[in-house]
Amino acid sequence: RESDHRAWTPVSCTVTRQNATVQGLTEGKAYFFRIAAENIIGMGPFTETTKEIVIRDPITVPDRPEDLEVKAVTKDSVTLTWNPPKYNGGSDITMYVLESRLIGKEKFHKVTKEKMLDRKYTIEGLKEGDTYEYRVSACNIVGQGKPSFCTKPITCKDEIAPPTLDLDFRDKLIVRVGEAFSLTGRYSGKPAPKVTWLKDDIVVKDNDRTKIRTTPTTLCLGVLKSVREDSGKYCVTVENSTGSRKGFCQVNVVDRPSPPVGPVIFDEVHKDHMVVSWKPPLDDGGSEITNYIIEKKDAHRDLWMPVTSATVKTTCKIPKLLEGRDYQIRIYAENLYGISDPLISDEMKAKDRFRVPDAPEQPIIKNVTKDSAVVVWNKPYDGGKPITNYIVEKKETMATRWVRVTKDPIFPSTQFKVPDLLEGCQYEFRVSAENEIGVGDPSPPSKPIFARDPIAKPSPPVNPEAIDKTKNSVDLSWQPPRHDGNGKIIGYLVEYQKVGDEEWKKANLAPDSCPETNYKVTGLTEGLTYKFRVKAVNAAGESEPAYVPDPVEVKDRLEPPELILDANMAREQHVKAGDTLRLSAVIKGVPFPKVSWKKEDREVSPKADIEVTAVGSKLEIRNTVHEDGGTYSLTVENPAGSKTVSVKVVVLDKPGPPRNLQVSEVRSDSCYLTWMEPEDDGGSVITNYVVERKDVASAQWVAISSSSKKRSHMAKYLMEGTQYLFRVAAENQFGRGPYVETLKPIKAIDPLHPPGPPKNLHHVDVDKTEVSLVWNRPDRDGGAEITGYLVEYQEDGTDEWTKFQTVPMLDCVVTGL
Repeated sequence: RESDHRAWTPVSCTVTRQNATVQGLTEGKAYFFRIAAENIIGMGPFTETTKEIVIRDPITVPDRPEDLEVKAVTKDSVTLTWNPPKYNGGSDITMYVLESRLIGKEKFHKVTKEKMLDRKYTIEGLKEGDTYEYRVSACNIVGQGKPSFCTKPITCKDEIAPPTLDLDFRDKLIVRVGEAFSLTGRYSGKPAPKVTWLKDDIVVKDNDRTKIRTTPTTLCLGVLKSVREDSGKYCVTVENSTGSRKGFCQVNVVDRPSPPVGPVIFDEVHKDHMVVSWKPPLDDGGSEITNYIIEKKDAHRDLWMPVTSATVKTTCKIPKLLEGRDYQIRIYAENLYGISDPLISDEMKAKDRFRVPDAPEQPIIKNVTKDSAVVVWNKPYDGGKPITNYIVEKKETMATRWVRVTKDPIFPSTQFKVPDLLEGCQYEFRVSAENEIGVGDPSPPSKPIFARDPIAKPSPPVNPEAIDKTKNSVDLSWQPPRHDGNGKIIGYLVEYQKVGDEEWKKANLAPDSCPETNYKVTGLTEGLTYKFRVKAVNAAGESEPAYVPDPVEVKDRLEPPELILDANMAREQHVKAGDTLRLSAVIKGVPFPKVSWKKEDREVSPKADIEVTAVGSKLEIRNTVHEDGGTYSLTVENPAGSKTVSVKVVVLDKPGPPRNLQVSEVRSDSCYLTWMEPEDDGGSVITNYVVERKDVASAQWVAISSSSKKRSHMAKYLMEGTQYLFRVAAENQFGRGPYVETLKPIKAIDPLHPPGPPKNLHHVDVDKTEVSLVWNRPDRDGGAEITGYLVEYQEDGTDEWTKFQTVPMLDCVVTGL
């Protein structure tokens, strides 16, 4: 009977054996069975099975597992996978047994006690370099089945494979805003590479819109509902210990542009048109702005009227306006992907809004001198357009005509120093402002002023001192007063006093007799001691006196000559030809020395201007030429001695002509030019040579080289049979020198010369009566094709050569020896 039924069903009536086969059962169902013995008397009691029996095939151990594979190998681990056996023995697999055998050993050892029902296991803790075989067995309730076939011997070492990267996207991708996009690909490498995504060199992280999915063989970056900020250069890097690979994609998320940037500027406003301008959108939507759409609207109406939709500039003229009406301007930006939101201007009335500037206020005059005055004014209203210039005018008070003080623009300063006034005249000034509309009305005239300096007495002269003396005179020197009282110093009054006297005597009666800051006081008595003082004088009067600090004893002084060189004699002087040479020095000595200039120990050129003053000497040569160079010496001499200084002068000029121009190696299409450097390089390094040629039948010279630094040139591209002249000039930093020409024309033809000797003559075989010779062609053929080679021989010990024969080839067998 079935286990869930009570009724018994007979299986067999007559069974004489002690076993029976029950058929017709349903697989998977549970049954109870009972047996009764029967004889002729009747049937005995039944005996039942104590437990229900589930009908199923007979249970055995499982088959061997299949497809045992090595998935990964490192220096200390091995990863294995396998598939279940084809037949599990009629019972579920309860576990797998993984075994290993070290190569060289006989027995397999169990690797782990884990059940490994996921059919994957990593054996760790192995020794690098060891080699193992592996096998796996399946177990069910019956027991352990046969092991799988062994793996190949596996050596523990790191598997290395550089990364590979296969991308499904191109290097550029354009996406509309709101759409999703993904960047996918496949990769490989051992050890397993690390995958990194970057956008504009910043690591991309997973978030609500950005999804990064990476498997052992595939990679994917997806962006949902893209926005403009998702634009950028994306980079995926696949890297392991052996190297890295990169893939790039420039993603441009495009959209319609943002509105143009305001405010709308009204550059010009007139009664019938306006000119407006604006700035481009901050975001062009990832695509170039193709055009702007401009519309206008009367502020009191709701209708927008088109102006233009074809402009690409950020400025536009709005025509056909009605005077006095208020208008608004609306501007859209458009690209390939749509039209932006509008930029709307403020209201603006159509009228002529600009005019000339107002008149400035009355100007103020200050810092008046005898020939100038400073006019100062305030900026007036500019009439709506920026002021570009101020016009300052002057006139004498009694005159009627105003005159501009300068033609140069005066802006942005609001003051101007008016020059060229006439001393003592009375002047008035006025100012007008100018913008691009025109010149405004002038200001009211300034208060009249007189052109003259405000004058006060000067301060005393500074540092008077006695700089020289003789037996009857004393030379005084001083510096001008620190303050001239705003008046010109007319001159100086010099006074002296004998020590012990009270009276000061005037050395000069009038100040204009001593206009300089030095004076020689004469008529003094030898051996006496004097005091000295000096006063400065201007139109306002005399200053307080300045005293020479110490009394001076009058007597002769003897000092040897001394030369204080100016900068132009302190070192070697270079002067460009045509310029002026100046040599000068300060000379001291008592009595004043005799001065003489020499050049190379000879008199200097008559063209030299020599000037000797009480304090020094100067030599000047105008329009210098190269011949003016040399060593100049200045000698000063008095009874106390003499002194000489020298300076080398180099006159820098263009170089002279090159020397010894020669033509050689003339061919039908070329020739070789050589020359020597000029005797005179003009005082500067020769920078290059200019080489020119001329057909004798032509009047025009043709440059064939202008930058050569060498003193030779191969003139190429000549026409065979044509006669040529050549010339060469040298150049330095000061210009090109004169040319040197060839003395006679050169005809471009190939010269014929005997050929050079054959090379590398040697024998290759020797017999008792003959010798085999070979040789190489000569280096030069003399300008014509070689027609043959003459072979001669000489008996050892004799002087005479015997001709054998002429052969056309590069070998010969000499016979008859």
